[in-house]
Amino acid sequence: MSASDLHQQTLADICRQTKSGALSAEAVTAATLQRIEALEPVTRAYALVLAEQALTRARELDTARQAGQAAGLLHGVPIAVKDLLDLQGQVTASGTRVMATKVARANATLVNRLLAAGAVIVGKTQLTEGAFGAHHPDIPPPRNPYDIEKWPGVSSSGSGVAVAARLAYGAIGSDTGGSIRFPSASCGLVGIKPTYGRVSRHGGFPLAASLDHFGPMARCTEDAARMLTVIAGVDAADPSSLDEPVPNFAARADTPLRLGVDWHYAEYGVSSTVTENVRGVVKNLQRLGVEVVEVRLPREHRTLIEDWGLTCSVECAAAHTDYFPAQRGLYGPALTALLDLGLRTAQATYDDLEELRRVFATALDDLFTTAGIDGLVMPAMPLQPQPAAVMEAGFDDSGFAPFISFTAPFNYSGHPSITLPTGLDPEGMPLSVQFIGPRLGESGLVQLGYQVEAAYGLLPPPEL
Repeated sequence: MSASDLHQQTLADICRQTKSGALSAEAVTAATLQRIEALEPVTRAYALVLAEQALTRARELDTARQAGQAAGLLHGVPIAVKDLLDLQGQVTASGTRVMATKVARANATLVNRLLAAGAVIVGKTQLTEGAFGAHHPDIPPPRNPYDIEKWPGVSSSGSGVAVAARLAYGAIGSDTGGSIRFPSASCGLVGIKPTYGRVSRHGGFPLAASLDHFGPMARCTEDAARMLTVIAGVDAADPSSLDEPVPNFAARADTPLRLGVDWHYAEYGVSSTVTENVRGVVKNLQRLGVEVVEVRLPREHRTLIEDWGLTCSVECAAAHTDYFPAQRGLYGPALTALLDLGLRTAQATYDDLEELRRVFATALDDLFTTAGIDGLVMPAMPLQPQPAAVMEAGFDDSGFAPFISFTAPFNYSGHPSITLPTGLDPEGMPLSVQFIGPRLGESGLVQLGYQVEAAYGLLPPPEL
């Protein structure tokens, strides 16, 4: 295969070839960097491209393989990380101006795990300011490769664009209220928001610590599952990380799957295009042998959707105490509004939401147990990607509550999710579906991902 065709392969395919010696890590990395150089002016996915370091790393991996050293699950694969994760010696700007010179002293735990598995980190992806809803006015936002005028998703937009445009084989995103799921849905990717604590947050600058999740974004289920296997696991540096076994998430299983759906919830405030797509997914999965039962989501989800901005704002203000309000002038309007909200929100209000979080999470655990389901099916977004300017304008200090209906409750509860592409709409934009799993139920979600891919195939790449 020529170097010009390498970008069309999946992460797993590339890794199998770099491990066998059929491809060199250096060749794959060089081809990826050439594509970044050609397309970055259009896509604007990266905050920082690490060309020299990436090529040096690739050569080291080739030498190690030739010497007979064991190769990891990501051997020689170019990966991008969101620019709120620390990379030693590099700036972690988190999409802000106020942190534009903040150089990391050490790698984030997640970065170390990528490197231990043989990944080649080609760069840091652009994100919204502080990982909230809008980009800083001085920073050009990433563009959706399926239509550069359409929304590429919220804070992990650079990660989504990089993978969709074939400027990396996988990327790391973070999700506080939908920021893995929205870019995955908008850019036609598989995104996994793991169970809270499944992946260490150490070395990642927070938006809201109790809501933040880090996870993989990739072109197919196997790629995302392979990445999750690498980055998951307990971390002594992160007290919230879970000391649970880490399976091979990419393994395929033939066990029967059972799915729950709350149609009242899944169709409330949702466009007809999205509703028809979700109903089509359910029918296709039933044809493949997936059992589907109707359930009712715990009622507390509505308040959590409406008041997500309050929890987020209080925790965001705590994260920015070194910078805000002392350097208010360096902040953009959306993040400023969120931080001001956090500073004036009463502790009692925050505490009441924490109690509601506990009630909802417990009730959701009970639902999975009593219904005996491997996942809940619903949209990731209530409508298809709209013009980017319209979408960003909607994220005020509330976090655009109607849009986070299918995401925010599960940041509160910490339950895992997977977002999957299901074809293209008449305008050529990706369609998507989301499944929520039981706590630590990522393996079942991956099996649902394989089933969706069996029904729909892989999404055609954007024409760039």
